[in-house]
Amino acid sequence: MNLQALGDKFQRYRNQLQRSVDEVAKAVAIDVERLKRIELGAQEPTGDEVLILADYYRCDFKFFISNEELAPFEQTETLYRAHGSEFSKEDRAAIQEFLYLCETEEFLTQELRASPRPFAFSPQGNYYVGHAEEAAKAFRQFMGHSDREVPRDIYTEFRSVGVHVFRRRLENSKISGVFVMHPIAGKCILVNYNEDVYRQRFSAAHEMAHCIFDSADGPSVTIPGDRDIREVRANRFASCYLMPPETISKLPDPSAWTQDDAQSWANKFRVSCDALGVALIAAKRTDKETSRRIRGYRVPREAKIDPELPESLTQQQRERKAALLERGLSHHYVTLCLDAHSQGVISLGRLAEALLCSYGELNALASLYGRKIHGH
Repeated sequence: MNLQALGDKFQRYRNQLQRSVDEVAKAVAIDVERLKRIELGAQEPTGDEVLILADYYRCDFKFFISNEELAPFEQTETLYRAHGSEFSKEDRAAIQEFLYLCETEEFLTQELRASPRPFAFSPQGNYYVGHAEEAAKAFRQFMGHSDREVPRDIYTEFRSVGVHVFRRRLENSKISGVFVMHPIAGKCILVNYNEDVYRQRFSAAHEMAHCIFDSADGPSVTIPGDRDIREVRANRFASCYLMPPETISKLPDPSAWTQDDAQSWANKFRVSCDALGVALIAAKRTDKETSRRIRGYRVPREAKIDPELPESLTQQQRERKAALLERGLSHHYVTLCLDAHSQGVISLGRLAEALLCSYGELNALASLYGRKIHGH
């Protein structure tokens, strides 16, 4: 084992999370002077210490002890060099946990042989907005949607093509989403769960555009109002995917819409009135004044539909599942973890790690999904 390289990895992760040596030493119960020597490569850690630190940094321990294993190191360092001021210590920890969930999901998907159907789109020329429109149309067709059909559960659709989608609360409300090309998991999308439920939906579709067009360009952070051409293209993809132009063209005259009409149409598309107003202008269906009026309305919160929190849930179940979603634990991911354990792919301890909970919390979590933990 190269102690210098090992210590450097520990130190780089600590710096990325903006933790002091004292903070980490206290959290993992390792003597601070010993931890300093480990980071300097002057002290060989025990196997248990490697496991404890790997768990703290939400990283596969094999990455630390091998010169071959890959980790999303360079991606996160690039992310923080470009947008570091946007991420608090809490958000950096959330990003690290998100990447851990992505890698775990990829591993379990491979083990359970649930192969995705990859989607590829090759843009021609330099017309970025046209690329977005063509890609949205191609992806809708790939998903089996007719021209006038509105996608419903886009999170499931994106996962079906091998993209890891996690909704996770971030402290910075300006950040709508993050795209990272993970060296092991591949294309990974984080949507800020702090946002309005329909804004999250638009953000996920926006980040999907980055998956399609920008996966070779490094990680990206989406902040509304950014006029970079790639962000404009991603917004146009999201708009055309969620509100197909063919459908927009068949709507009744927007100039005659009441507030109730605007809210009703927005809710049918499961978008905000703001997004609908922009789409109407882009489709040349209305004038700026009507668009501005429509954009000023709001779909009532209680009318909005979240596919990952269906109406069939009781109020208590909804609240508990919403709390899990805040940490990234979607129905898809939790079910995948429970299936992996029931089929003997992962141990009980590994299941608890994957679900970010203690051993004692497993039964309650499983029962929320109508499951039982065997051997517990």
